[in-house]
Parts: sequence; structure tokens; C-alpha cells
Amino acid sequence: RARSAEDWWWDRLAPSGSGYRLLQSDSMLLVLPGPGPARARTQRRAARRASRQSPPGPRAAAAKPKATPRPEPEPEPAPAPAPDQGPDAGWGNRVPLEILVHIFGLLVAADGPMPFLGRAARVCRRWQEAASQPALWHTVTLSPPLASRPAKGGVKAEKKLLTSLEWLMPNRFSQLQRLTLIHWKSQLVGESCPRLTFLKLSDCHGVTTDALVMLAKACHQLHSLDLQHSMVESTAVVSFLEEAGPRMRKLWLTYSSQTTAILGALLSSCCPQLQVLEVSAGINRSSTPLQLPVEALQKGCPQLQVLRLLNLMWLPKPSGRGVAPGPGFPTLEELCLASSTCNFVSNEVLGRLLHGSPNLRLLDLRGCARITPTGLYSLPCQELEQLHLGLYGMSDRLTLAKEGSPLLTEKWYHTLRELDLSGQGFSEKDLEQALAAFSGTPGGSYPALCSLNLRGTRVTPSTVSSVVSSCPGLLYLNLESCRCLPRGLKRAYRGREEVQWCLEQLLTTSPSPY
Repeated sequence: RARSAEDWWWDRLAPSGSGYRLLQSDSMLLVLPGPGPARARTQRRAARRASRQSPPGPRAAAAKPKATPRPEPEPEPAPAPAPDQGPDAGWGNRVPLEILVHIFGLLVAADGPMPFLGRAARVCRRWQEAASQPALWHTVTLSPPLASRPAKGGVKAEKKLLTSLEWLMPNRFSQLQRLTLIHWKSQLVGESCPRLTFLKLSDCHGVTTDALVMLAKACHQLHSLDLQHSMVESTAVVSFLEEAGPRMRKLWLTYSSQTTAILGALLSSCCPQLQVLEVSAGINRSSTPLQLPVEALQKGCPQLQVLRLLNLMWLPKPSGRGVAPGPGFPTLEELCLASSTCNFVSNEVLGRLLHGSPNLRLLDLRGCARITPTGLYSLPCQELEQLHLGLYGMSDRLTLAKEGSPLLTEKWYHTLRELDLSGQGFSEKDLEQALAAFSGTPGGSYPALCSLNLRGTRVTPSTVSSVVSSCPGLLYLNLESCRCLPRGLKRAYRGREEVQWCLEQLLTTSPSPY
């Protein structure tokens, strides 16, 4: 009779006579030591038989009368000794290789392949075979000793790391796809990584033009480069983009005085297939704003899907009178212009960026106080899922619009999953009309809203109760600093249970905000 797959695995993990047994619990399968080997059991039975046949002590012999001696039975033949099984090699040698690789994969996904795989390879041959599987070496992070360590010990550890790399590069990095170098000062590893697709240089200094160009020539599949928080000369980056530009898909930069030269290469159609571009401000923010030619960027990167200018002070280059609008970003899905300070993004600038982006899904305008609901309503995107308009720490110094929020929910109530209105100055009635759009969805379907941030707004208890009752999928609700709500309820609620508790309190608490 054919055995089931489950029986086959059980026989593989704990075969008969192995000395182990399987115990299945709710969420795991345990390999436990079973009854001892045959020799041990035989010896214990012989010991018990000998104890029963041993002569009694003197007191017991005096008390008992002498019995008529009986003829002794013929002794049973002694059991044949079990063959010497030798030392147990352990359950690790009996676990199927594919299961061991899966277990190693879980650890590698959490902590990376180094140093775990190097230590696991020294346990036994089976573990060494599992640790050398190429699938476990797709993502690697390399970081030399910290600069805070003693100089002598740091140099010794760095030499040890470089020695390990001399063996790892030809033997393990052939299948490497994602590489992160932190505080790296040595030569870039590129010749041994033909399948490399993503490279991140974090806090790296002294990266030369020759090193980057050599990397672009050696790694023909490299299409993503992250240079944030690294000191890399613009000439080196431009040379790299000229070599690898046609296949580049993603690029991350930190704004500095040299960013203009790198953007110039992008504007000249050096990377026509670029899909993700992120430029963020470093720790030492530059006081010189970045001047961005919007229309030239649209022509140079027509396939852009994600554009992020994070915490960056930038100015759009004037388009001039009578100049035709640019082609737009027809495939753009995410635009993030979030900033912690006031910026120069206005309705006119937003229109120049998004006039040709009907597929936009995420719009992050936190800190963009010049944007109004009217400007947002005129955008061509009809299926926006995330809208962030929060003003953090700056609403007290600005004159904010008190009406217009219903335009936002009227346009996107059927697709919005996240809405952030924190710090906005909309009135109580205006917010009531805006959030009432989520309670009148056609067809009896529930709104998709799962995150709502009303921190610092003038939302009322009745408005909050209505939107929570209408959105059963709401998992995050921020009511901090809402002056119209009762005390004790002005906080953030995370999870369905907390949101429902807030609804119950609003329905049973007096509407007075004391």
C-alpha cells in the first residue's frame, strides 16, 4: 500500500531504530530522544533478574524455614549482544537537506548570512552543505569594525574580515544579488558578483571613480544604487551613470552641493528607464535650495514611478511665458514632497508635476502649507489611496484654510485607505461634511479607509463616532490634541479593539470637552 507523504517525512526524520521519536504539537514538530538502544535495555533486564536471584540476608534466612530444595530449571540462553552502534551522529545529520536550508533561510532573513552561516558550516558536513547553498547568499551586509574600538584591535579585526572576504568572494558571492557596505573604505567587491542587482553604500568615504566604473562594467545586472549618507564625488557618480545608465531602475541620493551635477546627467536622458528617484536632505541641511527643472526631468525620466524629495528645500525652475507644459509622468504612482519646514510647493507647482499622472496612488504633502483643497481637486488622478496633508509644528504660524475638505473626500472617498489631516484648520462643520462621505458609500459596500489622522483638528465627537461606525476596517485613529473631544480620549488608537473602545466611550460620554 502506498504511504502518504506525511508518513514518508516521519520515517525520514526519526527512522526506526534511530533512538529518536517525533512529537507533534500545535505549531511545531519536535525530535525527541526515544527509548534507549537494545543493549542498554538487555543489560537492565539482566540486572533486575540477578537482583531477584541473589541470596537473602542473614536475618531473613533465620526467620524462614528451610524449604525442600527444588531442581533448578535449565538456564535460559543469554540474549545475543546488540552490535555496537557507535557514537550517535545527532539528529542534524538525519534532517533532510531542504528542511535544513529552509531553517537556515529563516535565520538569514532575520540577521543576514554572516556570521551565522560561517559558524554553521563548522558543525558537520550536512550543515556545511546547507550553509553553502547559493539561495542563502542573495543578500549580504558588510561592515568593518567600528571606529570607536581601539586602533590595534580594530586593525586586527579588519584584516580578519578582509581575509574572510578573499575566500567568500569566489566561493559564496557568485549568486549575490543585494549588497550593503557600511563604513567601507576598501575596494568595492564587484568582480565576484556577476548577479549583483542592488548596491547600497552607507557612510562610505573615499569611493573612487575607477571603483564605481569597474563595478558598472563587472556587474551587468546592477540596476539599483543607494548612495544616501555617503561622501561620493559627483564625477564618480556621473561616470557610473554614463556606464550603467541604460539599465538603471532605482537611485537614492543625499542632497549636497554636488547633487546638481548628478541631476544634470539624469536630465540629459542618461537613465531613460529610471523608475525610483529619491533625494533627501542630510544631517547637515544645506541652506541653498535645489532648483529643479520639472519639465526637463519629465523628458529625461519618462518611466518614473516614484519621486521623493524628502525634507528638501527646492524650487521649481520657472517655465517661462508661452512655454508648453511638459509631458508629465504618465506612470507615476507615488509623489512624496514631505518637509518639516515650510517649502515653496504651491498648487501651480503641483499641477506642473502631476498634470499627466492619472495613475497616482500615494501623495505625501506633509509640510506643504501652500497647497489647498481646490488645487488637489483639480488633479487628474481618480484612484488615490494615500493622502497625507499633515502640518506638524507649523500650523500656529500660518493662516490656514477653514473650508474645502469635502472636496477631498468627494473625489477619493471610494479609494482612500489612509488620510492625514493633522494640524489643518478646517472648521467643525467642514470636517463633518468631509467625513460624512465615508458613510454614504453606494452599493452597501464599506469604505476602504483603514488609517485616519485628525491630530490637532476641530473634529467633534459626533463626527468621529459617525466615521468609526461607517468604517469597520479602521485600524488607526489619531485624536491627539483635538480640542473639541472629551478628556481621556485625546490619544492615538491602534488596532480594531482600541478603535472600537473609543467608539463606545464617545457614545456614552458627555459631549462636553472638559
